[in-house]
Amino acid sequence: MKGQVKKVVLAYSGGLDTSCIVPWLKENYGCEVICFTADLGQEEELGGLEAKALASGASKLYIDDLRDEFLTNYAFPTMMAGAIYERLYLLGTSFARPIIAKRQVEIAELEGADAVAHGCTGKGNDQVRFEMTYKALNPRLKIIAPWREWHIRSREDALEYCAAHNVPVTASRKSIYSRDRNIWHLSHEGGGLEDPWQEPPEDMFVLTTAPEKAPDEPLYIEIDFVSGVPRRIDGTVYGPVELLTYLNKIGGQHGVGRVDIVENRLVGIKSRGVYETPGGTILYTAHQGLEQLVLDRDTLHYKDIVAQRYAELVYFGQWFSPLREALDAFVAKTQQNVTGTVRLKLYKGRCSVVGRKSPYSLYREDYATFGQDDVYNQKDAEGFINLFGLQTKVKALLDIEGRGASSYAQPDYSRFKRD
Repeated sequence: MKGQVKKVVLAYSGGLDTSCIVPWLKENYGCEVICFTADLGQEEELGGLEAKALASGASKLYIDDLRDEFLTNYAFPTMMAGAIYERLYLLGTSFARPIIAKRQVEIAELEGADAVAHGCTGKGNDQVRFEMTYKALNPRLKIIAPWREWHIRSREDALEYCAAHNVPVTASRKSIYSRDRNIWHLSHEGGGLEDPWQEPPEDMFVLTTAPEKAPDEPLYIEIDFVSGVPRRIDGTVYGPVELLTYLNKIGGQHGVGRVDIVENRLVGIKSRGVYETPGGTILYTAHQGLEQLVLDRDTLHYKDIVAQRYAELVYFGQWFSPLREALDAFVAKTQQNVTGTVRLKLYKGRCSVVGRKSPYSLYREDYATFGQDDVYNQKDAEGFINLFGLQTKVKALLDIEGRGASSYAQPDYSRFKRD
């Protein structure tokens, strides 16, 4: 036996990896295994899990519906922060891990377990996200990461192990993608995607229609936000789960939300992932469009800096960290006036803002007009430019006095003669 463990709570998806882990834990640690599955919107993936977990040797399975908490406390705050990892990734897997691990720790304490386990590989980011949460919430729990201990080194090995232990799995050698699904997104990794030159096959996609096959007529929708939080679509009030479900449906029908990215994992490896995030893409687009209207220039620009750091914290598994909480306080302040309506156009894979309005709008048509106005004296711009450009002017004058020309002056090629 590998160690003194009496009872372990396993983050269980019912997929290939965790299907192997249940019998492996019993075989190698001689402990009771309690499985926990967080319902984050996997839909059909939750079917038959309890029977499968018990057949694999688990003593019980918890399935908790965390969808509302997931969106309210994790997805929406990340969206309001404007956090996007490496320009494209809307972090659907990244902020799912801390809520799963948090509930896993709670169940371990409820059951009197002395260990927690996960099915993350030793090459990925998820192992960090789970274990950073365990350490933040209950560092006394022993952490078991089978992928860092066992002899299994590939999905083919895992399939053979499951077959040897009579554990049914849905993965096969012909369809070998690693997927993670929740109400926010669906990710695809592995298989043919490991060659970054190969285009993802169309039959791989689940949530989105191919843009070229999407409807020929655009769909217009309006989303109302209150202090940064989406509340209504086309005048109808929705709760978080119903709102995302509806946006995923219409966004997917119009091919919105596909991303193909080669990203930098925290462990130092580049990986290729394909993500489908139809509803999330719509919300990010709408929210950014409203912020353009209501945030002043300095706050908006600084928020972009905060957004990048926020995205790193989420991606790197540092959700439960003082810095993330501090940044949330900043973001919350910026969202006080992010209230209004955004009109969007969904068409052939694109989601575009085509209208926005807010009672807190800083946009003034009488200031911005190119026509005649009585509130802006264009002659004032001359003095502003003279002061704004003073340091540039002084440097150029010093260059001319010392070098005979500005450092940005075009070279005089006339002095060079052709042979």
